[in-house]
Amino acid sequence: MTLEAFFQMIEAAAVVIAVGFAIVQVRQHERRQARESAMELLHSFQTPDFARALTLVYAMPDGLSKAQIEQRLGDDLHLVYAMTTTWESVGVLVFRREISLNLVDDFFSGPVTISWRRLRGYFMAERAEQQRETIGEWFEWLADRLADRESDEPPIPAHVAHRNWAVK
Repeated sequence: MTLEAFFQMIEAAAVVIAVGFAIVQVRQHERRQARESAMELLHSFQTPDFARALTLVYAMPDGLSKAQIEQRLGDDLHLVYAMTTTWESVGVLVFRREISLNLVDDFFSGPVTISWRRLRGYFMAERAEQQRETIGEWFEWLADRLADRESDEPPIPAHVAHRNWAVK
């Protein structure tokens, strides 16, 4: 083997090692970003106003009209509206793959799907009144995606699905 061939072999090995290192770094960065997104998502929902909005929505029956929802919520409508704009934002982030649907499913599948089911009439009427189909579009999209996941199999609660989980 000539000296030139030896150096070419070293150069090729260095390139392979550098590419391998870059792949590992990118994967670590993606995991770190996913973890940070999860923490940010969690913190954004841990407010008294958000909890109040969710409680108000959970207490509502399905199928109310926009007027009935406005009457029922009264001065608290703004809390629920803020919650729905949060779901709207989460829908955009999932669509753009900034956060994963799995993450949202684990954290909020119930709250999102219940919120949409209870508030659907409000958004349909608001769209008609404003002549704007995009009102609540990402909230609806997110609820639909979560419902799609549950259409084949009902959701299994974490305490059941992961009952055998152990610290390693």
